[in-house]
Amino acid sequence: MKRKPIGRPTVQQLEGELKRERHRRSYRSTLLSTISALVIVAAVAVLVSMLALPVLQVVGESMTPALYQGEIVVAPKGTAFQKGDIIAFYYNNKILVKRVIANAGEWVNIDSKGNVFINDEPLDEPYIEEKAFGDCNITLPYQVPDGKIFVMGDHRATSSDSRNTAVGCVAQEQVVGRVVMRVWPLDRIGWIGR
Repeated sequence: MKRKPIGRPTVQQLEGELKRERHRRSYRSTLLSTISALVIVAAVAVLVSMLALPVLQVVGESMTPALYQGEIVVAPKGTAFQKGDIIAFYYNNKILVKRVIANAGEWVNIDSKGNVFINDEPLDEPYIEEKAFGDCNITLPYQVPDGKIFVMGDHRATSSDSRNTAVGCVAQEQVVGRVVMRVWPLDRIGWIGR
Protein backbone atom coordinates (compact mmCIF):
# COMPACT_ATOMS: atom_id res chain seq x y z
CA MET A 1 0.00 0.00 0.00
CA LYS A 2 1.36 3.27 -1.05
CA ARG A 3 1.18 6.15 1.34
CA LYS A 4 0.11 9.51 0.15
CA PRO A 5 2.79 12.03 0.76
CA ILE A 6 1.86 14.62 3.34
CA GLY A 7 2.08 17.86 1.56
CA ARG A 8 2.82 21.21 2.87
CA PRO A 9 -0.12 23.59 3.26
CA THR A 10 -0.61 26.02 0.48
CA VAL A 11 -0.31 29.75 0.95
CA GLN A 12 -4.07 30.10 0.64
CA GLN A 13 -4.61 27.51 3.40
CA LEU A 14 -2.13 29.30 5.68
CA GLU A 15 -3.76 32.67 5.02
CA GLY A 16 -7.22 31.19 5.73
CA GLU A 17 -6.05 29.65 9.01
CA LEU A 18 -4.37 32.92 10.03
CA LYS A 19 -7.56 34.82 9.22
CA ARG A 20 -9.67 32.42 11.37
CA GLU A 21 -7.22 32.73 14.29
CA ARG A 22 -7.27 36.54 14.09
CA HIS A 23 -11.09 36.52 13.99
CA ARG A 24 -11.25 34.21 17.04
CA ARG A 25 -8.88 36.47 19.02
CA SER A 26 -10.78 39.60 17.93
CA TYR A 27 -14.10 38.01 18.91
CA ARG A 28 -12.75 36.97 22.34
CA SER A 29 -11.30 40.44 22.93
CA THR A 30 -14.56 42.14 21.92
CA LEU A 31 -16.58 39.79 24.14
CA LEU A 32 -14.36 40.44 27.17
CA SER A 33 -14.49 44.21 26.56
CA THR A 34 -18.27 44.13 26.31
CA ILE A 35 -18.67 42.08 29.50
CA SER A 36 -16.26 44.39 31.35
CA ALA A 37 -18.17 47.47 30.18
CA LEU A 38 -21.51 45.96 31.26
CA VAL A 39 -20.16 45.08 34.71
CA ILE A 40 -18.80 48.62 35.14
CA VAL A 41 -22.09 50.20 33.98
CA ALA A 42 -24.07 47.96 36.35
CA ALA A 43 -21.77 48.82 39.28
CA VAL A 44 -22.07 52.55 38.56
CA ALA A 45 -25.87 52.26 38.26
CA VAL A 46 -26.06 50.50 41.64
CA LEU A 47 -23.82 53.13 43.26
CA VAL A 48 -25.83 55.99 41.78
CA SER A 49 -29.12 54.43 42.86
CA MET A 50 -27.84 53.75 46.37
CA LEU A 51 -25.98 56.99 46.96
CA ALA A 52 -27.59 59.70 44.85
CA LEU A 53 -30.97 58.46 43.67
CA PRO A 54 -32.39 55.83 46.03
CA VAL A 55 -35.39 53.85 44.84
CA LEU A 56 -37.66 52.76 47.70
CA GLN A 57 -40.79 50.68 48.19
CA VAL A 58 -43.49 52.12 50.45
CA VAL A 59 -44.39 49.87 53.37
CA GLY A 60 -47.47 50.57 55.47
CA GLU A 61 -50.43 52.90 55.19
CA SER A 62 -49.20 55.94 57.17
CA MET A 63 -48.87 58.13 54.05
CA THR A 64 -52.24 57.41 52.42
CA PRO A 65 -53.66 58.91 50.25
CA ALA A 66 -50.40 60.40 48.90
CA LEU A 67 -48.57 57.04 48.90
CA TYR A 68 -49.94 53.51 49.19
CA GLN A 69 -48.47 50.21 50.35
CA GLY A 70 -46.22 48.64 47.69
CA GLU A 71 -45.68 51.75 45.58
CA ILE A 72 -42.13 52.38 44.41
CA VAL A 73 -40.74 55.91 44.70
CA VAL A 74 -37.52 57.78 43.92
CA ALA A 75 -35.91 59.87 46.69
CA PRO A 76 -32.86 61.86 45.53
CA LYS A 77 -30.43 63.16 48.13
CA GLY A 78 -30.88 66.66 49.46
CA THR A 79 -30.54 68.76 52.58
CA ALA A 80 -33.01 71.63 52.30
CA PHE A 81 -36.55 70.50 53.07
CA GLN A 82 -39.66 72.65 53.13
CA LYS A 83 -42.98 72.16 54.86
CA GLY A 84 -45.03 69.70 52.86
CA ASP A 85 -42.07 67.79 51.38
CA ILE A 86 -42.21 64.02 51.76
CA ILE A 87 -38.91 62.59 52.97
CA ALA A 88 -37.51 59.11 53.51
CA PHE A 89 -35.30 58.55 56.56
CA TYR A 90 -33.60 55.76 58.49
CA TYR A 91 -35.23 54.62 61.71
CA ASN A 92 -34.25 51.39 63.55
CA ASN A 93 -32.79 49.67 60.45
CA LYS A 94 -35.88 50.59 58.42
CA ILE A 95 -36.68 53.44 56.08
CA LEU A 96 -39.76 55.46 56.98
CA VAL A 97 -41.55 57.91 54.70
CA LYS A 98 -43.25 60.95 56.29
CA ARG A 99 -44.12 64.57 55.52
CA VAL A 100 -42.09 67.57 56.77
CA ILE A 101 -44.23 69.64 59.14
CA ALA A 102 -41.68 71.96 60.79
CA ASN A 103 -37.95 72.70 60.73
CA ALA A 104 -35.45 73.46 63.50
CA GLY A 105 -36.45 76.23 65.89
CA GLU A 106 -40.14 76.25 64.94
CA TRP A 107 -42.89 75.65 67.48
CA VAL A 108 -45.41 72.86 66.75
CA ASN A 109 -48.79 72.66 68.44
CA ILE A 110 -51.65 70.23 67.77
CA ASP A 111 -55.15 70.66 69.17
CA SER A 112 -57.45 67.83 70.25
CA LYS A 113 -59.13 67.77 66.81
CA GLY A 114 -55.78 67.25 65.05
CA ASN A 115 -55.32 70.78 63.69
CA VAL A 116 -51.61 71.57 63.42
CA PHE A 117 -50.16 75.00 64.18
CA ILE A 118 -46.62 76.14 63.39
CA ASN A 119 -45.50 79.20 65.36
CA ASP A 120 -49.19 79.74 66.30
CA GLU A 121 -50.25 79.82 62.61
CA PRO A 122 -52.58 77.06 61.30
CA LEU A 123 -50.80 74.75 58.87
CA ASP A 124 -52.54 74.39 55.49
CA GLU A 125 -52.71 70.64 54.85
CA PRO A 126 -54.67 69.88 51.65
CA TYR A 127 -52.95 66.48 51.42
CA ILE A 128 -54.70 64.88 54.41
CA GLU A 129 -58.20 63.43 54.31
CA GLU A 130 -58.88 63.16 58.03
CA LYS A 131 -57.32 65.02 60.95
CA ALA A 132 -56.51 63.20 64.19
CA PHE A 133 -54.47 63.89 67.31
CA GLY A 134 -52.93 60.43 66.93
CA ASP A 135 -50.26 58.79 69.08
CA CYS A 136 -48.79 61.89 70.72
CA ASN A 137 -46.76 61.75 73.94
CA ILE A 138 -44.68 64.92 73.53
CA THR A 139 -45.37 68.07 75.53
CA LEU A 140 -47.13 70.63 73.33
CA PRO A 141 -46.32 73.22 72.17
CA TYR A 142 -43.06 71.59 71.11
CA GLN A 143 -39.98 73.38 69.76
CA VAL A 144 -38.09 71.47 67.07
CA PRO A 145 -34.43 71.05 68.19
CA ASP A 146 -31.50 72.36 66.13
CA GLY A 147 -30.56 70.15 63.20
CA LYS A 148 -33.86 68.26 63.36
CA ILE A 149 -37.05 68.02 61.30
CA PHE A 150 -40.55 67.42 62.70
CA VAL A 151 -42.40 64.91 60.49
CA MET A 152 -45.88 63.40 60.43
CA GLY A 153 -47.65 60.81 58.31
CA ASP A 154 -50.67 61.86 56.25
CA HIS A 155 -52.85 59.15 57.84
CA ARG A 156 -52.69 60.83 61.24
CA ALA A 157 -54.70 58.28 63.22
CA THR A 158 -52.26 55.41 62.52
CA SER A 159 -48.91 57.08 61.80
CA SER A 160 -45.98 56.75 64.20
CA ASP A 161 -43.99 59.93 63.75
CA SER A 162 -42.44 62.93 65.54
CA ARG A 163 -45.52 63.23 67.79
CA ASN A 164 -44.18 60.24 69.71
CA THR A 165 -40.80 60.13 71.44
CA ALA A 166 -40.28 56.60 70.10
CA VAL A 167 -39.64 58.11 66.65
CA GLY A 168 -39.03 61.74 67.54
CA CYS A 169 -37.67 64.40 65.26
CA VAL A 170 -35.47 63.37 62.35
CA ALA A 171 -31.80 64.37 62.23
CA GLN A 172 -30.33 65.50 58.89
CA GLU A 173 -27.97 62.48 58.97
CA GLN A 174 -30.95 60.12 59.02
CA VAL A 175 -32.50 61.51 55.85
CA VAL A 176 -32.22 59.34 52.72
CA GLY A 177 -33.78 61.97 50.45
CA ARG A 178 -36.90 63.82 49.37
CA VAL A 179 -39.53 61.64 47.68
CA VAL A 180 -40.12 63.29 44.30
CA MET A 181 -41.52 60.66 41.94
CA ARG A 182 -43.63 57.52 41.96
CA VAL A 183 -42.43 54.93 39.42
CA TRP A 184 -44.76 52.03 40.27
CA PRO A 185 -47.58 51.17 39.72
CA LEU A 186 -47.67 52.41 36.14
CA ASP A 187 -51.19 53.84 36.44
CA ARG A 188 -49.97 56.18 39.24
CA ILE A 189 -46.54 57.06 37.81
CA GLY A 190 -45.66 60.74 38.15
CA TRP A 191 -44.19 63.54 40.20
CA ILE A 192 -45.10 63.83 43.86
CA GLY A 193 -45.80 67.40 44.92
CA ARG A 194 -46.42 69.02 48.24
